[in-house]
Amino acid sequence: MDFVRIGDKVVDRRRIERLVAEMLHLRAQGLSQAEVALRLGVDRTLVSRIESLGEVRKGRTIAVVGFPVQNKEELRRALEEEGVDFIFLLTEEERWEFVREKSGLELLNTVMELIARARGFDHVLVIGSNERIRIAEAVLGRPVIGYEIGRSPIKEDKYVDPAAITRIVRAIKL
Repeated sequence: MDFVRIGDKVVDRRRIERLVAEMLHLRAQGLSQAEVALRLGVDRTLVSRIESLGEVRKGRTIAVVGFPVQNKEELRRALEEEGVDFIFLLTEEERWEFVREKSGLELLNTVMELIARARGFDHVLVIGSNERIRIAEAVLGRPVIGYEIGRSPIKEDKYVDPAAITRIVRAIKL
């Protein structure tokens, strides 16, 4: 145990570290500050202040959305190494599971939440068919960076070159 006495209080340093680690993990998974605060039983402003204390970069935020991606985990690792803020990648099988496992209302709400989240980023890179890239631009109401992996409809997983995507992300950050 790593306790610190502050006046009349005794504070468990490890408990604070675990809470901060969980807070950052949930935020990195895409939860909003309010959602994290509710889940952890803290004020939203605490989540914001913790993030501000550790902030290294401000500015160009990047989201990457792609499907159907054959080498999803390899690509995710490359994007995480580049500091991409939001990553949503699916294989063809996961894409169909995503649709099948939800009721119509749940699916609509989930898609709307993803769109709202994507709108909050400075840049959105869409990896997909020509048609999905066009739809993403229409839905977001602004240009997206498209990386076409085939003509619509794509019915099988496609290999996406992590080096090519990394070059795009680095160019966006400049």
